[in-house]
Amino acid sequence: MNRQTVARTLAAGLLLVTVCRAAGEEAPAPKRAAPALFALCMDTHDSRKRTLGEQAALLKELGYDGAGHLWLDNVPERLRTLDAAGLRLFQIYVRVDIAPGKPPHDARLAEVLPLLKGRGTMLALLVNGLPPSDPAGDARAAEVIGRIADMARAQDVRVALYPHAGFWLARVADALRVAKKVDRPNVGVMFNLCHWLKENDEKNLRPLLASAMPHLLAVTLHGADKAEEVCAGKGDWIQPLGDGTFDVAGLLRMLKDLGYAGPVGLQCYGLGGDARDHLARSMAAWRRFCGSLYGPP
Repeated sequence: MNRQTVARTLAAGLLLVTVCRAAGEEAPAPKRAAPALFALCMDTHDSRKRTLGEQAALLKELGYDGAGHLWLDNVPERLRTLDAAGLRLFQIYVRVDIAPGKPPHDARLAEVLPLLKGRGTMLALLVNGLPPSDPAGDARAAEVIGRIADMARAQDVRVALYPHAGFWLARVADALRVAKKVDRPNVGVMFNLCHWLKENDEKNLRPLLASAMPHLLAVTLHGADKAEEVCAGKGDWIQPLGDGTFDVAGLLRMLKDLGYAGPVGLQCYGLGGDARDHLARSMAAWRRFCGSLYGPP
């Protein structure tokens, strides 16, 4: 943009503010964009067994902003194929073990982190090794996660604590407690709909999200039945977006009202058949939800 264009744009903006004030009105607030949407675990049960390059091409075709990546295998290829498609790697999922005497994480992490510098990619940590939510593991977890966070910060990488039902770090409340003890500027938490449904009764959703908001780095969601049905073994846990009885549109509205501006991951774990089918259905539902909340793109 040249200087004349910049000057004309600024002049037009000042004129709009002047006119609005003269009419006794506030200037219109800038339109908020819908969150970025990436897909995770879309390859775990894909009957077509697509290569990483084929996955990237499919996500690009369907309108996704990028992908998440499980564990530390094939990270350079994932980056290369997403780059070629003009997409972004949003997260890499990393197992952390706080059990006494166990290696705390994959040693390849030190080799992978420099590849992520400047990309805005997060590490998402799944922490296990002790009984779920046992605070006796807090000190060890804070020590291990603190070391990972320091390694990540040197590469401008943020670390998101990923609550996983049945793991030691099982709940958002666990993630918030541990993040505060780690006390690093690049450490935050995630909200994962599938794991929250296994651990909650839905009554506390808005206050939970509000308490997490200052630390909330990412959200993952999908179609699902209500928590009561899921916990009773009568509901379908992970479905394409738009399916199921859980009000995902209401969840997105809550996040918007609370000011959430981070990315949203589409959880696809366990969805069989051709991944194209459920990814296309989920994208259609996402566009409906975002059209209602944010207006046309």
